[in-house]
Amino acid sequence: MIKVHYFARLRELTGKSEETINQESLTVQQLLDWAEETYPGFGKDMIHVAVNEEYALKDDVIQSGDVCAFIPPVSGG
Repeated sequence: MIKVHYFARLRELTGKSEETINQESLTVQQLLDWAEETYPGFGKDMIHVAVNEEYALKDDVIQSGDVCAFIPPVSGG
């Protein structure tokens, strides 16, 4: 099981701040693809993913027990 956290607009889009995915392992890209399929409009091409509090590359492998965070782009002024 992989725990994922949603922040900012992603929390609003999904209607939740976190959830657990019943997967043993998958790549960051597969996680992003799952999110886009599950939540249309997720914006997988603009989202960064942190695994266990470190930014991850799209080909990094996420294992059961890992904690992931979807980090949307931030605008500022």
